[in-house]
Amino acid sequence: MTPQAATKPAQDTATPHLPFAAPGELGLSQARLQRMRAALQREIDKGTTPGVVTMIARGGKIGWFEAQGRLDGRADPSTAAPMTRDSLFRIFSMTKPLVSLGIAMLLEDGLLLLADPIEKFIPEFADQKVGIEAEGKLTLVPRQRSITIHDLLRHTSGLSYEITGDGLVQRMYRDAKVRRRDISNAEHARMIAALPLMCQPGSEWNYSRSTDILGRVIEVISGQSLGAFLTERILAPLRMTATGFSVDGGERPSIAEAFPTDPWTGERVVLFDPMEKPVMESGGGGLVSTAMDYARFCQMLLNGGELEGISIIARKTLQFMTADHLAPHVKVESHLVPPGHSFGLGFAVRTHQGMAPYAGSVGQYFWSGMAGTFFWIDPAEDLFALFMSQGPGQREYFRSQIRSLVYAALV
Repeated sequence: MTPQAATKPAQDTATPHLPFAAPGELGLSQARLQRMRAALQREIDKGTTPGVVTMIARGGKIGWFEAQGRLDGRADPSTAAPMTRDSLFRIFSMTKPLVSLGIAMLLEDGLLLLADPIEKFIPEFADQKVGIEAEGKLTLVPRQRSITIHDLLRHTSGLSYEITGDGLVQRMYRDAKVRRRDISNAEHARMIAALPLMCQPGSEWNYSRSTDILGRVIEVISGQSLGAFLTERILAPLRMTATGFSVDGGERPSIAEAFPTDPWTGERVVLFDPMEKPVMESGGGGLVSTAMDYARFCQMLLNGGELEGISIIARKTLQFMTADHLAPHVKVESHLVPPGHSFGLGFAVRTHQGMAPYAGSVGQYFWSGMAGTFFWIDPAEDLFALFMSQGPGQREYFRSQIRSLVYAALV
């Protein structure tokens, strides 16, 4: 497979596999893994999702890697190709950890500081106002301080997403049509800078287009396109040869597709076409990848920043990124940061053993994608897990279910 970032590593034509081991050697119960398989098959059989790919790795080896169901939710079930381990998925916001890591690499290079104001790199942000909503009207007031790189990494910038609510600022995002693939990262940043903030920078956690703006910061500092930077600094060194912002022609049979209508609501499901090369390389949600490709990124994280002798990020920098960067002064009211959790720099992090509605370990970190992909890193168990599917409406359900199924398999 040859998805395109901006440049392709010339030395590799296929993603190398991580090592495999029998489940029992890694402390995974074969019987309970089969229960996990059966549970996911029940969801496929009743039409919750066309198909899934799951992976569990422990101790540096893969103990479970399974593809179930079919690849294409739009096709006739009797003729659709089966899901495979090599299927391509739109990973949407699982792009964010890679871009956040890219910013951390620039931090290590001495090219920026977390306290740097965003207008240092994108001047249009210098005059942004804050929108205060009351009685159906929006009043614009001055910012109390600049948005910093730290704010963008931890989603305390005051920026928003057009899809996270129906407030007046979010409506302005929708009206401005910022969700486009035919504009450059520079044009997108200018559009966002022209819109008011949801709140004062640093005061609240709001999931937002902050990481898209970080993608533009990377371009400004590096002098490269975001795709070229990610390829040079992360994708090529990790030999993630199936990850990019678009895929070559001829790869259509490999792309996993959602049902054309949501099986629970009946609403139309529209996802971007990975075969169309976008103008905007979205740092917040533009990448396409496979389970094995993303597994190499996960294993690098679990190893403390290196894989197969290649260092991507320093151990202490990664520890800093996966620490709690919100408590106690930042307001958080979002299901994306559930009880017992907080947020670091590009990742949600677990802070309590209890409180959360599913099992896990203190210190684990994770993120997910809008279309149904999900990963987490559990250093305490020396484990990472991946779940790949395409179905936006079912993503929350599967995120909870797969956690329970994986932790039940540990012995």
